[in-house]
Amino acid sequence: MHHAVIDVPMSVLDLAPVAATGNAGEALRYTTELARRTEELGYRRFWVAEHHNMPAIASSAPAVLLAHLAANTSSIRLGSGGVMLPNHAPLVVAEQFGTLEALHPGRIDLGIGRAPGTDQVTALALRRTMEGLSAEHFPRELADLMNYFSGAEPGPITATPGRGQSPQVWLLGSSGFSAQLAGLLGLPFSFAHHFSSQNTIPALQLYRQNFRPSQWLDRPYAMVAVNAVCAETDERAQWLAGPAGLSFLKLRSGRPEPLVTPEEAAAYPYSEFEREFVAQRRDGQATGSPETVARQLGGLLERTGADELMLTTMVYDVADRVRSFELIAEKVAGGLRREG
Repeated sequence: MHHAVIDVPMSVLDLAPVAATGNAGEALRYTTELARRTEELGYRRFWVAEHHNMPAIASSAPAVLLAHLAANTSSIRLGSGGVMLPNHAPLVVAEQFGTLEALHPGRIDLGIGRAPGTDQVTALALRRTMEGLSAEHFPRELADLMNYFSGAEPGPITATPGRGQSPQVWLLGSSGFSAQLAGLLGLPFSFAHHFSSQNTIPALQLYRQNFRPSQWLDRPYAMVAVNAVCAETDERAQWLAGPAGLSFLKLRSGRPEPLVTPEEAAAYPYSEFEREFVAQRRDGQATGSPETVARQLGGLLERTGADELMLTTMVYDVADRVRSFELIAEKVAGGLRREG
């Protein structure tokens, strides 16, 4: 039996991490530099995620940041991973991403999430009313958003820009709900394996089972987002991954803070439970030398059958962040194959 061998596209998810010593301006300049470099290295897309009230993350206004990134690059696709729909009126999202698509045709992805991506107090400050904060409204709001782009059911409102300027719409998720919805609507689906690795395979299964061909896709297209830290040696990669592990631990215990240095992360007095928590989080992700990362990403592709991988690299120093993407592009990507 002959299997076609497919080279797997690789993409980038960046959160514009703010270092403890740094400021937001510096973080956003580094993100711009990373977008330019990953474009040169041949990555397919560069996505930024909407987060609010998080001192360590400067990507709170994706549409504004994407306009800047698009103006500073020329070919890489740019998008949101994601825009959290409960936080915004669908018309505003349609106009913002319609604007981006009008300025940069064929380069814009609109990844949509259904969680507020923040705490209730902040979510309320964004929406200004309790109504609409729950995920039940999500399918309706998504349908409204898609309609602003397509004009399929003409109403009294035209999104300008927006109507006829549709970005590529993706659904993002870390649960089965978004997976099923993406399948039923025939949209591409991106799964957040980087923070929900135990749900990855069941969610992708639901997506493929529920998939109905649409005007956007004739077969399912699944992307898996994974934490990746690649360095010359396994030891160095583990060292560089320390701050992100600690940052996740602090976030989960309700005390989010900026990334500390690898030295500070290594010196942190972890309890046995905390050490185990951080180790578990690293399980199923990719941390190590190019050989190790190739093996880990290869295993992930085999288990998930993903059509594309999106790498997110949370390390303290921008040079290490860039180097990780360089090593993966130069020594890992070409050897990754998906049996198709």
